[in-house]
Amino acid sequence: MPKVKVDGVELEVPAGATVLQACEMAGKEIPRFCYHERLSIAGNCRMCLVEVKPGPPKPQASCALPAAEGQEIRTDSEMVKKAREGVMEFLLINHPLDCPICDQGGECDLQDQSVAYGRGSSRYHEHKRAVTEKYMGPLIKTVMTRCIQCTRCVRFSEEIAGVDEIGALYRGENMQISTYLEKASTHELSANVIDLCPVGALTSRPYAFEARPWELKKTISIDVSDAIGSNIRVDARGREAMRILPRVNDDVNEEWLSDKGRYMVDGLSKRRLDRPYIRLDGKLKAVSWDEALAAVAKIAPGNSIAAVAGDLVDVETMFAAKKLLAGLGSSVLEGRQTGLAYDCSNLAAVNFNSTIGGIETADAILIVGSHVRWEAAVLNARLRKAVKHGAKVFIIGPEWETTYPAEFLGSDAAVLNALPAHVWSALQGAKRPALIIGGAGLAKGALEAGLSISQQLGLVRTLEDGSVWNGFNVLHMAASRMGGLVLGYAQKGGIKDVAAAKPKLLLSLGADEVDYTQFADSMIVYVGHHGDKGAHAADVILPASAFTEKAGIYVNTEGRVQFAEKAVFAPGDAREDWAILRAMAQVLNVKVGFDSFDELRSALFAEYPALLVDGGLIDFGPLPTGVSGSAAGEIAYPIKDFYLTNPIARASETLARCSAELLHGSQPQAEAAE
Repeated sequence: MPKVKVDGVELEVPAGATVLQACEMAGKEIPRFCYHERLSIAGNCRMCLVEVKPGPPKPQASCALPAAEGQEIRTDSEMVKKAREGVMEFLLINHPLDCPICDQGGECDLQDQSVAYGRGSSRYHEHKRAVTEKYMGPLIKTVMTRCIQCTRCVRFSEEIAGVDEIGALYRGENMQISTYLEKASTHELSANVIDLCPVGALTSRPYAFEARPWELKKTISIDVSDAIGSNIRVDARGREAMRILPRVNDDVNEEWLSDKGRYMVDGLSKRRLDRPYIRLDGKLKAVSWDEALAAVAKIAPGNSIAAVAGDLVDVETMFAAKKLLAGLGSSVLEGRQTGLAYDCSNLAAVNFNSTIGGIETADAILIVGSHVRWEAAVLNARLRKAVKHGAKVFIIGPEWETTYPAEFLGSDAAVLNALPAHVWSALQGAKRPALIIGGAGLAKGALEAGLSISQQLGLVRTLEDGSVWNGFNVLHMAASRMGGLVLGYAQKGGIKDVAAAKPKLLLSLGADEVDYTQFADSMIVYVGHHGDKGAHAADVILPASAFTEKAGIYVNTEGRVQFAEKAVFAPGDAREDWAILRAMAQVLNVKVGFDSFDELRSALFAEYPALLVDGGLIDFGPLPTGVSGSAAGEIAYPIKDFYLTNPIARASETLARCSAELLHGSQPQAEAAE
């Protein structure tokens, strides 16, 4: 490890570190625009200049200079100060004075660094150049005159997303950043360039002119648009959630977020259920809470009651419902709305055991029945990193456009029963082989066949460094799925068993993907927040809270327990789910063991202590052994439209526009001049 001096302080830095990283290890702040920890080094903004000896008597770009033994680095000399002032002056030569009307104001790196490192005045008096606007789709608003050509957006699209949609045109003063042929940016992670842009060139189109950062209350939460559990921040003003941004968590989403998770925020205030309803003579009628609960009490289901959990439900809601049913003498609980009925007797067999971060280190990956780009966009970026490190990827299922080299083996699940020789040999010869089974694979018996292959290939093995590698993975699509399985929301025959039980009362916990025609003889009580499919089928509607309107625990597809906080209050007469279920218990004369949210959580942690650790992975134990089975049938991916997979997304005008324009070819909507 080389030793360097930074402003007179000597320290050791890791081999291969850059001078910029050495300075940060010494606690020095180095300004930068083009450098980003997760992108390749461009070295084109020159803001990170420092003085280095031995070396030429001039400032050098610290981001592109390797740290070497004996270097003396100065970050605060007069030469460095003057050089940074000069760079800032050049960057501002053509930058417009847009700060009062720019959405980046208050969160702008250029604004901050011009104050900290700039001259305070410019010696440039010629006319500023202007750049024609570029259209990048319904999510990204462009004002390219502000662009300083840091190329972060270009490098993100090429390196992280794996989609070559953004590039640089022309040279020198005429250089412009644009999507090719000025088409919309269409990949599922496109809006992350908004976070990466250090100036106001790329901002959020739906959020334009909505709020300033100092007006917003910031709350940490968890994304529920898929099963990855991306860490997010909800920014709210008053009772309205204004925007969702990603938080850094290297174990889960790094610092990226799918476009659906980011932009379904406007669906939180549309098509909301804000008062109770009862169906009378085929029509829904608004009533008071007392009348709605009285209607539930009148059903008097006894032990003929079942509960189906939706895809967005938190663990506390499912636990409260479980306690309610247990008090009535029922254990008919199900969370797999669409009919999946895989074996859940050993949860290690339905977990993403390699972990989301760990899959990057796999060197041979077989994917069965999963359109990963649409089912888990952030995970797809991890798979791309694995391929960049040398991994081979094989896919069983209909073809989709991957962002990395992959071989499709056919769309019949039976391919899994007799893998081609070259695939078997690649998995057998790999140090860290991995199998990923998606929802479409689970529907075709791939779980048992996969467990059998896992034993033959030794997907669970001890590595040379003594660590244990588990390459058997199931990729879920619903934020509530793993939490529900932990709580026992799984009948042996799936939703068919629930229908076969012919419950007098069906408690629907935000379940909007169920085929309710099979419950024609049941009284359906819907506890949810949007007027979606579940509400249309319900006999009694009890308005509940969305994920931003309550504190909750979510367990992601790798078994990681994560806590979300309450950002805003629910609209109208809507209540938090646990309170609704507690009120139902009271009118049904059932004791559930809690009267407050704190008591509910205490009871939950007492019964399931593994849920107590925020950010911890649940240990489900070893994989089952001696399992055999075969997969069969044509695989069909369940997600037909990436942008409209849940009731919040379906209520979002932004995501409806994305679906129409990016997936179905509609022309972009004309907008009024600003």
